[in-house]
Amino acid sequence: MGVQKFTYDAVHWYMQKLALQIVAKSGKPSDQYHLGKIILHCFKEEPDFIMQIDGATGESETFGSALKRTIKCAGSLRKMGLNVGDHIILMAPNHLDISIPFHAALYLGLGIGCVDVALTVRELVDLFKCEKPKVIFCQNEKSENVASALKNLNLEANIITFNDSATYCTLAKFIENSEETIESFRPNEFDPETTTAFLVSTSGTTGVFKAAVLTHANMAISAPYWWLKYNTFPKPTRMTLLTSPTQWITGVITILMSSILRITRLQTSLPVTVEHAYHLINTYKPTDIKMSANMMSGLLKSELRESCDFSCFELIMIGGSAVSQTLIDEIKIVAPNVDVCIGYGMSEISGLSVINFNCVRGACGQLLNCVQAKIVNVDTQEDIHEPNTPGELWMNGPTLFKGYCDNKALTEETMSADGWLKTGDILYRDENWNLYFVERMKMLLKYRSYQISPLEIENVIQKHPGVDSVAVTGIPHPNDGDLPVACVVLRKGSNITEEDIKNLVKESLSDSKQLRGGVIFMEKLPLTVSSKINRLKLKEMVLQLVKGNQF
Repeated sequence: MGVQKFTYDAVHWYMQKLALQIVAKSGKPSDQYHLGKIILHCFKEEPDFIMQIDGATGESETFGSALKRTIKCAGSLRKMGLNVGDHIILMAPNHLDISIPFHAALYLGLGIGCVDVALTVRELVDLFKCEKPKVIFCQNEKSENVASALKNLNLEANIITFNDSATYCTLAKFIENSEETIESFRPNEFDPETTTAFLVSTSGTTGVFKAAVLTHANMAISAPYWWLKYNTFPKPTRMTLLTSPTQWITGVITILMSSILRITRLQTSLPVTVEHAYHLINTYKPTDIKMSANMMSGLLKSELRESCDFSCFELIMIGGSAVSQTLIDEIKIVAPNVDVCIGYGMSEISGLSVINFNCVRGACGQLLNCVQAKIVNVDTQEDIHEPNTPGELWMNGPTLFKGYCDNKALTEETMSADGWLKTGDILYRDENWNLYFVERMKMLLKYRSYQISPLEIENVIQKHPGVDSVAVTGIPHPNDGDLPVACVVLRKGSNITEEDIKNLVKESLSDSKQLRGGVIFMEKLPLTVSSKINRLKLKEMVLQLVKGNQF
């Protein structure tokens, strides 16, 4: 057991061994990618293994308990009439119950949409319109928002609450009503190559909600690559700390693979503040973590840093945004013996596509073996063959998503005519095919680990009758990424204040999309020759104003 200096194929050998056992039992070669059958097999092999711990309460659950509860949950979903290809929604913090319908859905071939608990009714309407869920699992305190969004769409769906409710069926009751047993249960048969496993929310420059459709095969091929540094399976490491919410693909992959690889998963039903993260690390001594660069930076910059012992970690994987060499150096100060890896990827390629295992300075890393890539000239669309020449990164391979849910036009826009994913990111490579990130072509903002569409915020502000025009950009912050700032041109005679604009956004959008950079009132917005907002010029103007403290 332990982390290796170089990458190792042991995780793939283990996954192949599991696949052979499952295919030998079913006689169906495609079952090697059936995540539901893989998880069932793993749960049955060691029922006393501690699967998960809620660090907020101290509660834990074994494989045996999860096996019984997930099977009963699957039985109730079947009784409700759900079948292969239907969708469910999970909308809750990382308590012990959220993984129960998560695994049950994989048994049955149901697509899982994991949703930010902070979404407003307006945002839920966009999401439900796209994903058309049959069942929504949520906290009772969010159930009325869910019901309002469903009513707005005239969409029928069952609401199941994780906690007590006077109005809706609870998960405990839902499970109790099932007659399914471990002995009698059989997962659904389906083609893992085409059956949806996850609908991963991803923001876009259009401001329109979109969800990347990932199949069982996509995830079964991609997810093991996160554990290439370990050489002993199962149980490659004692405990992984989950800090990502389930709507992030790191959260999905951690829940999925910790069950398959037999790694105890430490999570929490409370918000992951710096103080709470320190408590989890000091109390449980986790050995593995996948964490955003912004969150890691926050842990290291806190005045209370000396109170946390980071030496328990064997491997820390950082991603979600650009990772500076300074951050890596700071990690090495608090945990000299830890192995630090950098990850680059996107939901459309099933998460990870590039890893910097050996931390080549400034690089994102090298391509995973399951991913094809090329760098393309943005203007000519021709391949760039020379090193150190920036261009747009295009990717392909068996982990490539099946498109955006219920949005053929956007899928076609994102793909090339011959089936390559256009990432929208500018990178270059060196002679050894280490990839270096340059800039995003798309103008998305990233506050902490949340992607934010400027257009979505603009659409809200533009509805105010006193606003003539608006454009949103970001002010860089050393720890939090981009702070959204609204540049507003008022109609003649309007007396709207900064607080009016901020309150309008606060009433319509979730916390990550708030105007933390403030509001700037302008005479006019900079335009291109084609009368579109010149966002690069706008960014320059805002940065100059910030530099001069003129607002």
